[in-house]
Amino acid sequence: MSTGRRPLVAGNWKMHKTAAEARDFCAALGGMVDAAASVDVAVCPPFTALQASADALAGTPIAVYAQNVHEAESGASTGEISAGMLIDAGADGALVGHSERRAAGDTDAQVAARVRVGIDAGLLVVMCCGESIDIRRAGETEAWVTRQVREGLAQATAADIDRLVIAYEPIWAIGTGETATPEQAQEACAIVRAVAAEVVDGERLRVLYGGSVNPGNAAELMACPDVDGALVGGASLDPESFLAIVAAAA
Repeated sequence: MSTGRRPLVAGNWKMHKTAAEARDFCAALGGMVDAAASVDVAVCPPFTALQASADALAGTPIAVYAQNVHEAESGASTGEISAGMLIDAGADGALVGHSERRAAGDTDAQVAARVRVGIDAGLLVVMCCGESIDIRRAGETEAWVTRQVREGLAQATAADIDRLVIAYEPIWAIGTGETATPEQAQEACAIVRAVAAEVVDGERLRVLYGGSVNPGNAAELMACPDVDGALVGGASLDPESFLAIVAAAA
C-alpha cells in the first residue's frame, strides 16, 4: 500500500440485513470509527436498507455505497435503481460490475455506462473486475482483467480520478474461503493500475482487493504496494471483524 493513496475498506453486505438490522449495526459501527482515522470506510447495504444506514451513520466518517446502479435516469427497467434514487436514499457511492451482477447478465458496455452515470451524478464508483478459476488456470488472467478494465473505463476520463476506485475480486476467491496469495493479489492489482493508467492517473488511483478478506489475512494483503484497501464480503457483516480489517489498513 502506498502512503500517497488513502486506503479504503468497504463492506459489501450483499443480500443481508433488514433496515432495522442495518440501523443497529451502523449505530454500533459509527461509534467505533475514529473520524481522524487514516482510512476511508464504507458499508454497502441492500437497497432497502440504504436510507436506514445513511441515517444511522449521519455525522460519522463512514460512507454508504449502493451495490449497483442502473445507467438510465428512469424508465421501464423493472427491479433496477437509478443514481438519482440512490442519492435520494443517502448513498455516497455505488459498486458497479460486481461478478455476481455480471453473472446475472450485466455486460461490459453496461458497466462502462454505469461508471459514467454514477460519477456524473456525484457518486464514488467502485468498478469491480476479476477472473474465474478456469481463466486463471488457463493463464489468461492478465488478458481477462485487462479487457474488463479497458471496457469498463471506456466512457471515463482523466477528470474522474477522484470519484473512481477499482476493485480486483478473483471470482474463485469470493465467498469460498480461498484467498489469493499476496503475490497473486499484487500481480493482478498492478495489472489493473497499469491498464487504468491509460485513462486516469495510475499513481492516484485506488485499487482494492476483494475475495475472502478477513482479519487473519487483511494485513498481508494490504501490505502489497498496489493494494490500497479491501472490498470485504462476509467478514463485513460482523462489526468486530470488519473493524479489525479497517485497523489492518491503517
